[in-house]
Amino acid sequence: MLSDTLKPRRTRGLNLQPPQAWTAILALVLFTALCLAAGAGSILRYTFPAGALLVGLFLFQRYPLLYMGFTWWLWFLTAWVARMVDLQAGWDEQRVMLIAPVLVTSLCGITVFKHLPTSCSRGGMPFVLGMLGVCYGFFLGLVQYPMFPVVRALIDWLPPVLFGFHIYIHWRDYPSYRQNLLQIFLWGTLILGAYGIYQYMVAPEWDRYWITSSGIRSMGSPTPRGIRVFGTLHSTGPYATVMMVGLMLLFANPTPLKPVVSGAGYLGFMLSSVRSAWGGWLVAILIHLSSLKSSLQMRLIMAAAIMMVCVIPLSQVQPFAGVIGPRLQSLTNLTNDRSFNARTEIYDENFNSALLQGLGNGLGAITRENVVDSGVIELLWTLGWMGALPYLIGLLMLLMAAIMNTESRFDPFVSVSRAIGISILMQIVITSTMLGVSGIMLWGFLGFTAAAHQYYKHRPPPLL
Repeated sequence: MLSDTLKPRRTRGLNLQPPQAWTAILALVLFTALCLAAGAGSILRYTFPAGALLVGLFLFQRYPLLYMGFTWWLWFLTAWVARMVDLQAGWDEQRVMLIAPVLVTSLCGITVFKHLPTSCSRGGMPFVLGMLGVCYGFFLGLVQYPMFPVVRALIDWLPPVLFGFHIYIHWRDYPSYRQNLLQIFLWGTLILGAYGIYQYMVAPEWDRYWITSSGIRSMGSPTPRGIRVFGTLHSTGPYATVMMVGLMLLFANPTPLKPVVSGAGYLGFMLSSVRSAWGGWLVAILIHLSSLKSSLQMRLIMAAAIMMVCVIPLSQVQPFAGVIGPRLQSLTNLTNDRSFNARTEIYDENFNSALLQGLGNGLGAITRENVVDSGVIELLWTLGWMGALPYLIGLLMLLMAAIMNTESRFDPFVSVSRAIGISILMQIVITSTMLGVSGIMLWGFLGFTAAAHQYYKHRPPPLL
């Protein structure tokens, strides 16, 4: 009998969920669609986050699997809905709607409140240390800056740690959480990849308005074939991270849709032109490959070859080759690359002073106006060594456990999750991958590796 650790089972759990859960989700979707269709997008600016929070709370209390799916899809799609609203109601400098996934993810704080007293003795110490580091930065910021920028920074830093803790605490349900996540990212990769291609070819009006109003020049020009693809997310970096994760999870998902999803996913991923994510994908592939038996390594290599056969012909023809080719060639000549030189200057100007930050400057010290394009510098500058040490120790504890535990040898999902976590953490040198949706991926997938270890510890996998 084939173990469920080797091949995820098809689950009918979502189909058997009581209709009340889907009624709540579809009510929010229908209300949003009707407001947009009627040109009344301004109504959604506050009702969408409030409605998402209510639906999320209902699902959190009664249908935990649907809560997880609902949360992931909010991270995937909320920025796109916000752009549609901005097109109808005008530019919102505060980006109020983007708080919807943050609010729903923050419900995981209820899990922390329930389980914190006993979690330290049951493997939850890494997450507690991460929370302590963030809370230190929060209180330090409160005594120095206005509350709004401090709270805004908090909702970037804290929800990822809460989310990872929530996943870990539900280790007893690891198989169903694993299968649920594979399905979410299967369809998410397909939809986000297909939309990314459409965005590049057409440059929809709402995306052009976002590029023009935000003033973010790194997203290219607001013209067809001029956009650096950011899909349904708010910028290229988070989009590329989500796509990298989704494409890696395909290696653990025995679905017949793999060629179709790979074609759309890889092409959208390449059109984002985020080289750090491309490098992260390669690192994740190598880490995943090293953890497998020789027979499984050959299967992985064959699967990767099939995926490349689906993607390479598309990337070599116009209009895609014109943007993908030069970006790939720039990897061999970084000394003349503006982006590389800009990051080098950031380290030259800020790294030494960041290393001397004993107490730190607190959350709110770095805002959208003085953003530092380096996760290492932002971590030290914000939390100082006083807050960065517990935060980093928590991450390293999860990382070392993921490397030393043996579940990746027989569970491909654990192997992929470990590779994703390490890959995203390594990119902290280039960008702030511990924040926002990238932080959700970082802490979430390291949380999955910890949950898998607890699950197999108490229920060893059957021998073949």
